[in-house]
Amino acid sequence: MLLTKIISIFTRRKQTYFFMYLYKVVIVDDDELSLENLSTELDKRPDFLLEATARNARQGLKLILQKQPDLLFLDVELPDMTGMELLQEIRDEVTWLMKVVFYTAYDKYMIQAIRESAFDYLLKPFNSEELETILERFRQQQKPIVTQPETRGITRLPAGQSFLVYTPTNDMRVLRSAEIGFFRYCSDRKIWEVIFTHEAPLTLRRGITAEQITANLSNFIQIHQSYIINMDYLMLIRDNHCVMYPPFDQVTELQVSKKYKKQLQDRFCL
Repeated sequence: MLLTKIISIFTRRKQTYFFMYLYKVVIVDDDELSLENLSTELDKRPDFLLEATARNARQGLKLILQKQPDLLFLDVELPDMTGMELLQEIRDEVTWLMKVVFYTAYDKYMIQAIRESAFDYLLKPFNSEELETILERFRQQQKPIVTQPETRGITRLPAGQSFLVYTPTNDMRVLRSAEIGFFRYCSDRKIWEVIFTHEAPLTLRRGITAEQITANLSNFIQIHQSYIINMDYLMLIRDNHCVMYPPFDQVTELQVSKKYKKQLQDRFCL
C-alpha cells in the first residue's frame, strides 16, 4: 500500500525547507483489542509507519528481523515465550538501531523491562497523551533528513528500501522498492512514471532524471532510455527483452538497448 506522508514545513530567511520523518514500527501482541487500539493510534501519526503486527513471539521474531523496525512495541506475556526472552533471542541479530517499548497490562514487569534496556513502557489500556509522550521522546532522539526544494527529486529514506518522490502537483509520496516493477519514461510528456505490483501507475514530477532514480535506488538499473527495472523482479534476459517474475511476467515492453546491455549483463552475472 502506498502511503502519503505529511511533511513539516517552515520558512527561514525566505527559504522553505522540507523535513521528512519516517519511522518503521512493528507491534508484537497477542491481545487483539490492544493491538487494534495501538495500531489505530499510530495510524493517526503520519511520521510513523506500521510495517507489520504479530500475535506470537515466533512470528514477531521473523517480522522484526525482516522489517528492521525503528520502534518495536512488544507485549511482555506472549503465548510461546515472554517479550524478554524474545529480545534475548534476537539480541545478536539486531544490527540496526531499534527502540523497544514494552506494551503490557502488568506493571510488575516494569523493573525487569528497565533492566532489559527498554526504551519505554506503555501500560494497557493507554490514553493518547501517554503514547504521544513516548513517541515525542523517540522523535527527539532521531535525526531528520533535510532537503531543499531546488534539489528535490528522489530521496532514499533510512527506513530500509523506502524512498520519497514528488508528483507533478508537488505532492510527496513514500514508496517501497518491493512494490515497484519498473519505471517507464513517457517521451511525449517528458516525464517518468512508476509501474507498481498492485497499484495504478504513478507519474513523477517533471525534471526527475534516470540518474536520480538509479543513484538513490541500488536495486534498480536502466536497461533502455525509457525503462529502469527492479532487479529483484528480473528472471532472465531473452532476445534482448527482460522476462520478469510475477506479477510482471506478462510485460513484453522491457527491451534492452545496446547502450545498457553490458551493464545489465554484468549486474545479472551473464
